[in-house]
Amino acid sequence: MAATQSRPQSYENHRVIPPIGYILAGLVLTVEAGHRAWTAAHERTFWSVWAVLVALAFLVVWWTARRRAQVVQDRLIRHEMRTRLERVLGPTRRADIARIQLAQLVALRFASDAELPALVDEVLKHDTFAPKAIKQRVRDWQADWLRV
Repeated sequence: MAATQSRPQSYENHRVIPPIGYILAGLVLTVEAGHRAWTAAHERTFWSVWAVLVALAFLVVWWTARRRAQVVQDRLIRHEMRTRLERVLGPTRRADIARIQLAQLVALRFASDAELPALVDEVLKHDTFAPKAIKQRVRDWQADWLRV
C-alpha cells in the first residue's frame, strides 16, 4: 500500500491486508507442505520425509519474516507513542504512560493530540481497555498508511 492515500483513513478501513502475492505464497507453501506430508505418509522414504521438513522450513521462514517485521513495527510505535504522549501529557505523567500496554499504545496512535489526554485517562481507568474499543472512540483519526 502506498505511503500516502487520497482517501481518509478510519476505523472501518485502517486494517492493512498483506499483498495478494504474499497471501498466495503462504497458501502455496501450506498446500505443498500438506502434499509432501501426504506423500511421506504413503511412501515413507527418507527423501519423502526430508521433503516434508523442507516444505515446513519454507513455511516457517515465510511466517517468521512477517512476524519479525511486525515486532520491529510495534517497537517503533511504542517508542513513538511514549515520546508523543510525554510531549502531549507532560513529563510528570511518565509513570502513567509506562502503565499503558503495547496493544493500547498501538491503538492510541490513531488519535489526534487533542483527544489523546482523555483517551489515555480512559485507558488508565480501565486496565482491560481493549485496542478495538480505543480505536472506536477515536474521532479525529490520524492516518497511518506506513504499516507492515
